[in-house]
Amino acid sequence: MASSITTVTRSREERMIAGVCGGIARRYGWRSRNVRLAFVASCLLPGPQFLIYLALWLLLPEEP
Repeated sequence: MASSITTVTRSREERMIAGVCGGIARRYGWRSRNVRLAFVASCLLPGPQFLIYLALWLLLPEEP
């Protein structure tokens, strides 16, 4: 029986820093590389991207 992921969790396998991008990618069925590239590209724009990443790092549970 395959389990479907219904919540966003920080990934243990697709982790580079905290697993936030890997967890988002796993939840939505995207490639983690693409999510990371989108995050890095968004950091070139003004905005609170780093603060959002830090908040997700603190708030998202790690996958079991």
